[in-house]
Amino acid sequence: MILAWVFVSIVAFYGLGLTFSYQKRARHSSRRRISPVRTMIVLGSGGHSTEMIEIVEKMDPERYSPRCYVLARGDTRSARATEHMEAERGARDFSIVEIKRSRKLHQSFLTSIFSTIWATCESIPLLVTFRPELVLCNGPGTCVPICLLAFFLDGLWPWREPVRIVFIESFCRVKSISLTGRILTYFTDLFVVQWPALASPRAKYLGRLF
Repeated sequence: MILAWVFVSIVAFYGLGLTFSYQKRARHSSRRRISPVRTMIVLGSGGHSTEMIEIVEKMDPERYSPRCYVLARGDTRSARATEHMEAERGARDFSIVEIKRSRKLHQSFLTSIFSTIWATCESIPLLVTFRPELVLCNGPGTCVPICLLAFFLDGLWPWREPVRIVFIESFCRVKSISLTGRILTYFTDLFVVQWPALASPRAKYLGRLF
C-alpha cells in the first residue's frame, strides 16, 4: 500500500512538473531571447552530418553557446568535419560527445531495440550535465533517445528554462517523412521540412536551408 502511494505521488509530481513546463514553454514562445542558448546538436553520419554542419555554420556562435555535438561512437568523419567548421570561424565554446549508435544501417528492428536502450542510458548523464535549452537534429536514429529524454526530463526540473526541440527533416526526404521524423513528430516544438509536398499542420515548410 505504501509503495502504491509512493508511486502515485511520483507520477503526480512528474505530471505537475510536465504541465508547468508546457505552460512555461507557451508563455515564453513569443519572448525574444537575449542570453546565449545552450545548444545540443545531434549529428548523423554521411549526408545527415553534412547538412547539419552547413546549417550550424550559418548560426551565430555567440548566440547559440555553448554547443554540444552528439554523434555515434566511431563516426570520426563527422567529428573531424565539426572541428574543422568550428576552427574556421574561430569558435571554442563547443564539445563533441560520442554515444552508442541507436541503429546501424540494415540492422534489424528487433536488435535495434537493445542498442537504442543502450544509447538512452548513455544519453541520460549527458543531458543532465549539459542541460540543453535547444536540441537540434535532422533525422539520424541517434537523435531519438536524445529528443525523447529531453522531452520527458523537462518534467523533472520545471523551474529551468524549457527545452526546445527542433527537428529538420533531411533534404533527401522528398515524398515521405523519415521513420525518425514519424517517431518524433509529436515531441518537437518545431518540425521543419524542405519540400512543399511534406508540409502539414505539424510540419512547417521553409524551403532549402543550406
